[in-house]
Amino acid sequence: MGHRTEALFRDDAYLKTAEAQVVAINDRGGILLDRTIFYATSGGQPGDTGMFERADGGRVAIAATITGETKDEIIHVPAPEQALPAVGEKLRLAVDWERRYLLMRMHSACHLLTVVCPFPITGAAVAEDDSRVDFDIPDAGFTKEDVTARLMELVRADHAIFTRLITDEELAANPSLVKSKNVRPPVSTGKIRLVCIGENASVDSQPCGGTHVRSTGEVGEIHIGKIEKKGRENRRFRIRFGPMPAN
Repeated sequence: MGHRTEALFRDDAYLKTAEAQVVAINDRGGILLDRTIFYATSGGQPGDTGMFERADGGRVAIAATITGETKDEIIHVPAPEQALPAVGEKLRLAVDWERRYLLMRMHSACHLLTVVCPFPITGAAVAEDDSRVDFDIPDAGFTKEDVTARLMELVRADHAIFTRLITDEELAANPSLVKSKNVRPPVSTGKIRLVCIGENASVDSQPCGGTHVRSTGEVGEIHIGKIEKKGRENRRFRIRFGPMPAN
């Protein structure tokens, strides 16, 4: 039976530090805590990196964060040759905030892209500087310039981004909330986390367990770097930070 970790980032993605207690060390040296601010790799978003500080001032560098047997079991993977803490030890957690904030902005940008391109999603990957979303569409005449302009309209409108919970039954009654063609959100938990954009979710609403910024304005300037053909009806849109480069 896996350990359940309280995921503090689900309620507040802006927590940079927290206190936690070690509940287990697995057979590969992975550290499990009673609670964490570290996001575990999931849904195309990479897991967090950062540092644990021990009571004696010693530090444990965390190279990756992954899930275990369930999404509720969060495993912190230390960098090589780190002294491992003991079960029961209390630690101060510090996430690599600069990296996490870039991922939050980029993940939010990916949601905006699914608003501009309302087609079934076949894949996605979030990174600090170049993310992608794949859509099941024929060549629908999208241009980098048009999609970038529409994305920046949403950014400049500074819409609120927030989460709310719905029941499995509510999701079943509103299947269009799920944009992914192949991946379904976990049901039977009783509660599905929706990420909503705009007043009363007027811009968008979709199941997602990732971390996001509080408003579209925080995403900052973004552009579509390229649109790639990945099969007869599959198009890959690459999102990058900054203004679109001059031709």
